Amino acid sequence: MTYRQCKDYIRSDYYRIKGEQTDSIVRLFSATFLDISLRFLFWFRLAKCDNKLIQWAARLICMHLRMKHHINIDRNTNIGYGLRLVHGGPCVINVSANIGDNVDIYQYTTVGSMYCQAATIGNEVYIGPSVCIVENVHIGDGVTIGAGAVVVKDVEAGVTIAGNPAKVISHKEPGRLIWRKWNREWNKEK
Repeated sequence: MTYRQCKDYIRSDYYRIKGEQTDSIVRLFSATFLDISLRFLFWFRLAKCDNKLIQWAARLICMHLRMKHHINIDRNTNIGYGLRLVHGGPCVINVSANIGDNVDIYQYTTVGSMYCQAATIGNEVYIGPSVCIVENVHIGDGVTIGAGAVVVKDVEAGVTIAGNPAKVISHKEPGRLIWRKWNREWNKEK
């Protein structure tokens, strides 16, 4: 992806965490010193850049941060705009997972698969602490997954689930725990 596209992804992550928009790469970079999540996501996004020098430097730094903060997300994982890793990890996300826009992932979360057919997670999904999402399940838009849930079946859009195995416990206010939502129209890519 182009540098401009990478920067839009970084801007979206910054907005979700800090609540303000900026186009300054210096400001985006300086914010990484104070937030583990943003530090990882900054280099994770740049590791996909088509500029080989930026890509290789970002890959090395991202690899170091993965080991240091126990955030196991491969650079080839398909993640949309505005990812928010709350509390900076640790978390494990399989490379075959597909994650939509404006998703919050809390600590000790696993999105796993034994056969590289991990979950597809929709937009504006809240994934609480210690959640385990197993194999090829589809999670709809606006879903809230409670702490400690084990998701083994598809989840319809706009519900709240919890438990082991996860069951629907509510249908009210889809996406209510997702705030500072990034809008794709704010991207500067042409």
